[in-house]
Amino acid sequence: MPFWLKRTFQVLAALIVLIIIVFIGLAMYVNVNKKELLISINKELNRNINGTVTVGAMEPTFLRGFPGVSVSLKNVEIRDSLWKVHHHSLLTAKDFDISVNAMALLRGTIEIRKIAINNAEAYLYTDSTGYSNTSVFKKKAQAPEQTKEESASPAEIRRFDLNDVRFILDNRKGNKLFLFAIQDFSGKVDYPSSGWKADVNLKTLVRSLAFNTKRGSFVKDKLIQGKMDVSYDNELGEIEVKPKVLKIGEDPFIIGAKFKIAKDPTAFTITIEARSILWKNASALLAPNIASRLNMFNLDKPIAVKCIIDGDMGGGGDPSILVNASVKANKLTSPGGVIDHVNFSGVYTNNFINGKGFTDANSAVKLYRFSGSYAEIPFTIDTAFIHNFDKPVATGVFKSKFDVSKLNNVIGDDMLKFTKGTANLELHYSADLVNFKLNKPMLRGLVSVKNADVSYVPRNLNFKNTSITLDFQKEDLQIRDIRLQSGKSIVFMDGSIKNFLNLYYNAPEKIMFNWNMRSPDIYLAEFLGFLSSRKGRKVQKSKGKSNVSANQLNQMLEKGKAQINLKVARVHYDKFLGTNATATVLLSDAGLNLTNTSLRHAGGTVKLGGSVTQIGTTNHFTVNTVVSNVNIRDFFYSFDNFGLKSPTYKNLKGNFFTRTNVSGNITPAGKIVPGSMNGTVIFDLKNGALVNYQELQSVGKFAFPFRDLNNIVISNLNGKFDIRGEKVRINPMKINSSVLNMDVEGIYSMGAGTNILLDVPLRNPKKDEEITDKKEIRERRMKGIVVHIQALDGEDGKIKFKLVRKRSQDKTE
Repeated sequence: MPFWLKRTFQVLAALIVLIIIVFIGLAMYVNVNKKELLISINKELNRNINGTVTVGAMEPTFLRGFPGVSVSLKNVEIRDSLWKVHHHSLLTAKDFDISVNAMALLRGTIEIRKIAINNAEAYLYTDSTGYSNTSVFKKKAQAPEQTKEESASPAEIRRFDLNDVRFILDNRKGNKLFLFAIQDFSGKVDYPSSGWKADVNLKTLVRSLAFNTKRGSFVKDKLIQGKMDVSYDNELGEIEVKPKVLKIGEDPFIIGAKFKIAKDPTAFTITIEARSILWKNASALLAPNIASRLNMFNLDKPIAVKCIIDGDMGGGGDPSILVNASVKANKLTSPGGVIDHVNFSGVYTNNFINGKGFTDANSAVKLYRFSGSYAEIPFTIDTAFIHNFDKPVATGVFKSKFDVSKLNNVIGDDMLKFTKGTANLELHYSADLVNFKLNKPMLRGLVSVKNADVSYVPRNLNFKNTSITLDFQKEDLQIRDIRLQSGKSIVFMDGSIKNFLNLYYNAPEKIMFNWNMRSPDIYLAEFLGFLSSRKGRKVQKSKGKSNVSANQLNQMLEKGKAQINLKVARVHYDKFLGTNATATVLLSDAGLNLTNTSLRHAGGTVKLGGSVTQIGTTNHFTVNTVVSNVNIRDFFYSFDNFGLKSPTYKNLKGNFFTRTNVSGNITPAGKIVPGSMNGTVIFDLKNGALVNYQELQSVGKFAFPFRDLNNIVISNLNGKFDIRGEKVRINPMKINSSVLNMDVEGIYSMGAGTNILLDVPLRNPKKDEEITDKKEIRERRMKGIVVHIQALDGEDGKIKFKLVRKRSQDKTE
């Protein structure tokens, strides 16, 4: 072995032996001076203490701190001066290990290299008056200058290690409660020119992070773990936690914070960012007052979220909370239904208006560039706001353009069924939210539907090429540019509904439509669906569909009322044609009422009023009419001879006047139910004639062979009929004609039971044409031979006439 190498080993061995001797000497020094060292440590720890520090025992642990000197303090407890009042120790630790600088001990000073705390609890307590047990730490007083020999550097902790430690911040004045079950809190501390820097390992279970105990805890029962860079600046009096990834539960977050401890109370700013987190996971980290609202919603895919919490440790209110979120190509589930293809940027703040406080009443959600698809209907909302969480109000601008057939996905196709057409809408809305449902909404804007084909299924009504413009004016709705086509009928309408949206959401059955309707041609047979019984509507729920809106719409259409002011150029029904028709129609779920109705027909006028009420499968009607100067032939033709088998419209001429008060039942097909009519008909026929009435001709050709029975002129005829089911009572009536005069009374039956008595004087009325005295005419009218004829039902269903003795026949009432 070379000489120089041999000498090197010898020197190293000597150094090792020297270190061992020194270390043994230090160990002996510590053991011999244990009590004095404990007193020194207590003195060092009590330098900034305004209370008491109790150390149960101290044991040297040299191997653990080699080459330094370590001691283990057992049952350490720190109490402030008012502990007996509140009974909350600032620190209780079963094991409190301290490693000190060995060389500093030889110089008579203590330098703490490492502190390890195990099985401990740190309890920072503040009572309702603002007193805190952290006052156990004295504020440094300005000391006079010391000589170099007297001065001592403050203790520097180079390392720390906390295991199984409970940290509690209980601020009764500020209503704050932080409780951390620390499994690992360790790190290394460096001391630059000002302050310190620490690299920290953290693993802790958050039992409570309540910035306001009245609101509940954030991050409750979540495990937080990761590494942190923490620094303190003496000049600023600020602790900074630089943004770094920490896991909360299973989700990674970038968390940073600043604590301005130089201020009283301590101000803080905490930044939490998750670049990909599920909605439910994010909601679970928030306080219950926020989470309960967010849990009404859900997003299927992860979102990006950033939250800034800004507040202080004093006061009793909430901190400022600002949350930004970015949502792309997601699926939103809400109380109102499911929205696909969702994109938006969102902001939550509890400081909507500066200076109003960090409260629910001053909280708001702002959604920017919101787009999505509801039941395959695409829409956008440029900016949506929900503010005042105590009494939430939603505002925004809703836009959409879509094929109206997509509405079937929303309201179903068992009520309104759309097959074609387009819809375009732009609505500014503002509405209260009650249990996340719109209430008392106010709208401004237009909804335009064009070229739509729609069927109203419950009434079996079909409309083609339909157009409509809905103009929402806050509470009211103006309806313009309506074009409805059903078969050959074309209707143009405009109207309004007062207080529409409030009633629509809260009492749709109270809605009253006010319509102005005009039409060139209406074919009433195409609207007979209103007379049919309403088809039952099946309650069904499809994917992405909320039945709430469908039910409200159904209630509005079936239970709401409509008042229609109608003007129609031509009204068609079967053989009937009326012109220049005007009417006021009131529609309700019970039926319809007609008032102020008039039209031109058969050269005259018809005025009427009445109602139609649905009863089971039929409809009960009442009608009051005044018919003036209509052509009786056309009139009877239009109404299918009013059910009379004989005579028919072909046998009638003249100008007809009548007043009726009639009720009855009508079928869904628009036919009068046989035997259902009751009422009174008073009529007057002027310039009338009975033409080619075969039944009368068959009798007259024997009784009046030389008179013109083909054209019996009746200059004036009036009478009264009482209708009772199938039977019509003909009140005594005098008929004066060019062929003969007669008195008529009895029963005409539309079924069986016709029994009419005719008293017919055989004298020719033409003999009295030259007489002008009306009294003389009346006296001569029944002179001479009078034939008594009875009209009865024949076997072939036609009326048969027979001669009877005077007043000897039975009368059927």
